[in-house]
Amino acid sequence: MELPPSVQGQKLQKKIIDSKQERMFKFYQVKHLFEILDKMRCLRKRSAVSFLGVLVIFLLFMNLYIEDSYVLEGDKQFIRETSTHQLNSERYVHTFKDLSNFSGAINVTYRYLAATPLQRKRFLTVGLSSVKRKKGSYLLETIKSIFEQSSYEELKEILVVVHLADFNSSWRDVMVQDITQKFAHHIIAGRLMVIHAPEEYYPILDGLKRNYNDPEDRVRFRSKQNVDYAFLLNFCANTSDYYVMLEDDVRCSKNFLTAIKKVITSLEGTYWVTLEFSKLGYIGKLYHSHDLPRLAHFLLMFYQEMPCDWLLTHFRGLLAQKNVIRFKPSLFQHMGYYSSYKGNENKLKDDDFEDESFDIPDNPPASLYTNINVFENYEASKAYSSVDEYFWGKPPLTGDVFVIMFENPIIIKKIKVSTGTEDRQNDILHNGALDVGEHVIPFKQSRQCVTYLRLGDFKNGNFEMSDVNQKVPFDIHCIRIYVTKTQKEWLIIRSISIWTS
Repeated sequence: MELPPSVQGQKLQKKIIDSKQERMFKFYQVKHLFEILDKMRCLRKRSAVSFLGVLVIFLLFMNLYIEDSYVLEGDKQFIRETSTHQLNSERYVHTFKDLSNFSGAINVTYRYLAATPLQRKRFLTVGLSSVKRKKGSYLLETIKSIFEQSSYEELKEILVVVHLADFNSSWRDVMVQDITQKFAHHIIAGRLMVIHAPEEYYPILDGLKRNYNDPEDRVRFRSKQNVDYAFLLNFCANTSDYYVMLEDDVRCSKNFLTAIKKVITSLEGTYWVTLEFSKLGYIGKLYHSHDLPRLAHFLLMFYQEMPCDWLLTHFRGLLAQKNVIRFKPSLFQHMGYYSSYKGNENKLKDDDFEDESFDIPDNPPASLYTNINVFENYEASKAYSSVDEYFWGKPPLTGDVFVIMFENPIIIKKIKVSTGTEDRQNDILHNGALDVGEHVIPFKQSRQCVTYLRLGDFKNGNFEMSDVNQKVPFDIHCIRIYVTKTQKEWLIIRSISIWTS
């Protein structure tokens, strides 16, 4: 017999109340358990059950037992789906911001193996973590490259933090002795710090999930590496304005700091989470220092799920930077021959690396226009950026133009335009010229230059000219790439570089 609606409603309401009471009871049970464990940690600060271990257990416990009106279904699914390499970043961006709004430091007592007190914040911290390798050792060469490739003025704005993350104390002692002997003056000047996070602060590293069918030792290695970097990031959160992550087997480009500062200045007013100055692994990844605490917590939350470079990619996406922002030429090169994992051969090289990267173009603010038929989203602005992107248009006709209109008139020292790419070597400007113009007037909804002066023709798809300021008698308002003959090939303008005097 079917119950009257009023009785059904009363039973449903009672069921909801009972469910809520049960959830609240479980919540306070978990809260009480956490308080007990935290007191145990305070009484035995160096006990086998570390605070970080408790934190991880607490998060997992909460995820398993707190049920619904307090936790959205999408939030619970978020934790489960991070175990796969593919994450829907757009879907979870707000969820991640809510779940990991961590601004405080992780509770770790570091050991200072070689350091002097930091007197002031620097512009850039260069962080690297190192462990004992079965074959080869590149750490000293990496530190040497950082300092040798920096000018005296640049050294005033740099702090290098080395995390010796191996639990082998004998190896650490030897490395500290070598570092202090070779770089004593940098340590005394406060430019170099060597630290260690004790093993007792690490979460469980045995019996972890074997994602991607990795062997157990590989899972342990990459999981520990995530924690190594988390502790390093945590330490560096307040040492500088920006942080760049390196590996311990890297060679640096000359004056890399000046190049990084130039890029940061060019992006002023735009939103970014990660800037990439190398296309390899987690070499040359730049962050705002205020993001480091959240990144450190993120690596700890998912330390056993996947390798560090994959996690860094998800971190960027979850903070709403959809696209990779990578700059060329690369400022850092992998130089190690043997991997830190089992000493395997690792011959990876960044073919965009240049030893001399100081001469990065200025590319002053400008708007771009073309009447060439643009293909998909390869718009004109991508040719004027240092990011690894380009303009791509359908076959241009005689008289088609590609115009750069500067916000303010400028004096140009050097111009360089490159077309085509390695894999599309025929998509170049086969017949074209480059003009510079002055006397800007309004035109429809934009502006245009009235008069132009031709500087020269493209040769093999490229144009380059130095000492432009000595050949042009006026301040330049715009640059025009002019197609002098119709071509059947599509056109890629890979980069437009402007140096001002």
